[in-house]
Amino acid sequence: MLVILDLFQVSSLEFMHLLRLVISGRVQGVGFRWFVQREAEKLKLTGQVKNLPDGTVEVAAFGEKGALEELLNLCRQGPRASRVNDIHVKWDDAEMIPTEFSIR
Repeated sequence: MLVILDLFQVSSLEFMHLLRLVISGRVQGVGFRWFVQREAEKLKLTGQVKNLPDGTVEVAAFGEKGALEELLNLCRQGPRASRVNDIHVKWDDAEMIPTEFSIR
C-alpha cells in the first residue's frame, strides 16, 4: 500500500530517503527476505523485499538515511545460511512512502 502525501507531509520528506538494493549470491531459499523484513521493521523502515527470477533479491526501503545505512550493512552479512556476493546500491529521493515493510 502506498500513501500519497499532502502538502503538510511533504516537509517531512526531506528526511526520508529510498534505498534500492539488488543482492546476489546464495540469497534465495535461505530466509533472506524474512531476515530483511525483520531487520527493516526493527529499524522503523517501510518498503518491500522480493525474489527476482535471476536468483537475486531486490529491496526497496524507505526511511531515515542512518537507518537505511544500517540495513545496508545488515544485508551485506545476511542470515547465517546465506552468502552475499555483491550488492548493487542505488539511493533515491522518496516520493511516495509505503505504510509497512512487506515480502513479495
